[in-house]
Amino acid sequence: MTSAVLTQSPATARPRLVSRALLLRFVSIVGSSIGFFLPLSVVPIFAKQAGSDSGAGFATVALLLATVAAELVTPRLIARIGYRWALTVGLFLLGAPILVLTATNSMTAIVVVNIVRGTGFAIVAVAGGAVTATLIPAERRGEGLAIVGLVSGVPSLLALPAGVWAAQRWGCEPVFVVTAAATLLALLSVPGLPRRDRTRTESQHGVLAGLRNSALTRPALIFTAATAAAGVVVTFLPLAMLNGPAWVATTALLVQSTAATAVRWFAGKLGDRHGALRLLAPGLLLTALGMASMAALDSPAAVIGGAALFGAGFGVLQNATLCLMYARVPAGGEGTVSAIWNAAYDLGMAAGALGAGLAVGAIGYPATFLLTAALAVPAFAVLRRERNPR
Repeated sequence: MTSAVLTQSPATARPRLVSRALLLRFVSIVGSSIGFFLPLSVVPIFAKQAGSDSGAGFATVALLLATVAAELVTPRLIARIGYRWALTVGLFLLGAPILVLTATNSMTAIVVVNIVRGTGFAIVAVAGGAVTATLIPAERRGEGLAIVGLVSGVPSLLALPAGVWAAQRWGCEPVFVVTAAATLLALLSVPGLPRRDRTRTESQHGVLAGLRNSALTRPALIFTAATAAAGVVVTFLPLAMLNGPAWVATTALLVQSTAATAVRWFAGKLGDRHGALRLLAPGLLLTALGMASMAALDSPAAVIGGAALFGAGFGVLQNATLCLMYARVPAGGEGTVSAIWNAAYDLGMAAGALGAGLAVGAIGYPATFLLTAALAVPAFAVLRRERNPR
């Protein structure tokens, strides 16, 4: 009787979540996060020190545009050379080129290096995301992706300010060397990942086919509404608070990113138990309420509380939309999902920042934040058309 109670049937046992292969994948996740975020704000500083104020912004734009363009073609690269080789190429392109900036500060070199690095980051994000999806049991995908988000989120959260601090203390060149070292050392983990070479499914379900599949584009569009709002927050909340206490904007951004990272964990566990589709409406509602609350710029409590609500909603939507999209493709289609989701992330943030930049001058910051909150309305219209996949 006792043994029957204590022994769990294999049929009811939950599959193991963290495997040796997933731990190895964490190494490349941390390496690529450091490789992207550590110099992200340092390169514009480097360009400004070289005497080009406009070049500082242009370098970042070049990085982001190259990232989005490469994300859309990476699934075809995966189909040709496989996940491991694609991840290897991406890590090399992300890390090695920045060493060029230790020898020259020409604006041409800065822009070219950023274009190459953006391409590398896109390949790492798409190919790495596809590999990660294959390493997580489908029954625990939400929880697994939440852990992955934590592994990537903490280094990026720390690396961005650390890069600026180190550049101010020791100069930009040491930051570039550390960036290259962290990224290239992550290459050592790639051979330990499972071999996934030349998948016919990936080539049959490329980005163009994925964009014609409404089961993928609907979650991506819903997520785009949230990322557009995130672009507004990270770009214009500090500017909106310039005449107020300096600590409010900093605290709000920290609270927002922390809430997003933490809530992804709970969202993943809930999604595994009850279905990710049920989380989309609460996620959208939280992001809208958070944006509307941040419009009360005269109230630090409203701004910080709104940032917490927005971060929570954003974390929910990050996890739920990605889980839904992975569940709706056959094996081998993970690269397509990763490409579309990452493109929605980057394009949404860029579009939100651009649109808000045009609106702020005409209607001011509070009205712009309220208008951004209203993006939830068309997103809810898309959500109404969502149906559980067969």
